[in-house]
Amino acid sequence: MTQPITDQVGFLGEACRAVQELSVSRSLLEKFRLEEKSLSKELETERKAVTDAISLTVKKRMEEISETYDREIAKEQEHLKRVRAQREKAKNQGIKERIQEETSELKSKNKDLLLEMKNFFKQEQVPVFCRSNWFYSLYLPKGFGEFTTLFVTLMLCFLVIPYGVYYLIPKPTVLHLVMIYFAAILFFGGIYILINNKTKVKHQRALTKGRMIKNQVKDNKRMIRLIVRSIRKDRNETFYNLEKYDDEIAQVEHDLADIGDHKMEALNTFDKVTRTIISDEIADAKKEKIMQLENEYETAVENNKEAQIRVKEQTLFINDNYASYIGKEFMTPEILDKLADIIRMGKAETISQAKNFYNNLSE
Repeated sequence: MTQPITDQVGFLGEACRAVQELSVSRSLLEKFRLEEKSLSKELETERKAVTDAISLTVKKRMEEISETYDREIAKEQEHLKRVRAQREKAKNQGIKERIQEETSELKSKNKDLLLEMKNFFKQEQVPVFCRSNWFYSLYLPKGFGEFTTLFVTLMLCFLVIPYGVYYLIPKPTVLHLVMIYFAAILFFGGIYILINNKTKVKHQRALTKGRMIKNQVKDNKRMIRLIVRSIRKDRNETFYNLEKYDDEIAQVEHDLADIGDHKMEALNTFDKVTRTIISDEIADAKKEKIMQLENEYETAVENNKEAQIRVKEQTLFINDNYASYIGKEFMTPEILDKLADIIRMGKAETISQAKNFYNNLSE
């Protein structure tokens, strides 16, 4: 204070009003702060809602476009799979027919040869079992397959069966094994020699001719296998009339590629054009409300700034003009009123005396 205070009560009244005005300004400042915070949150919520709605709608529309094309692609893929299966079936049938055609002559020759062998053996009164492959493997073997049959038969008769019988004996001994082997040799060897004398020795000429026929049949079967292998490995498919399947497969593959191109084009168009349209439509629906919130928020921010300035100015004014003289601890409306009352009632003449009197009462 640069000038003496002449009106002590009036000075205290002015200080009281200044403090009350500061209290009101602070309440307004707090109100504007809360309002700014609330509007900021509401504005952010609305903006996020628009962003989420755009994102969700765009994702849903893109999925709908993809699903539509994917269904058509799946149909065409199933169609392609079905046609390829039909083509493979037709090709296998064609291969089967080609094999049948190209091997029919050899098969017919084998049939005639076996019939010739049957009639000749019947004429020579050779037993029926002598025509079997097993008989020839035992008595007139030729080739790896027949010698293998002979070896397996010998192992069965002179190893597996004797040892099987040996292990069935409760308490087997070496003598048992010797006796079993002796019996096996007598039994199986006797049977072998007996059949040999009744067939091979007696019908040597017929069996030799049968051997020749079997060799020819085996050669023909080998030729048949070679023909079958050659046909199955042959990459030339012109024999099987598969053109209609190839044309249909090519058409389906073309349709698949075309659908795929249309899908990419549709998604590209959506991404570059439709997405923007959808975004604008959703944003426009909320535009008015967001603009209103933005205006209200800007107003609240401005009010908050003005209130801060006002509180600052009032605080500095009170500090410079009243608090520096009266004291900060007395700068409340209640205390200022009591100090004024003390002076009005004549209990003090100055503010300093009133403060002393108030402090004494408080003690």
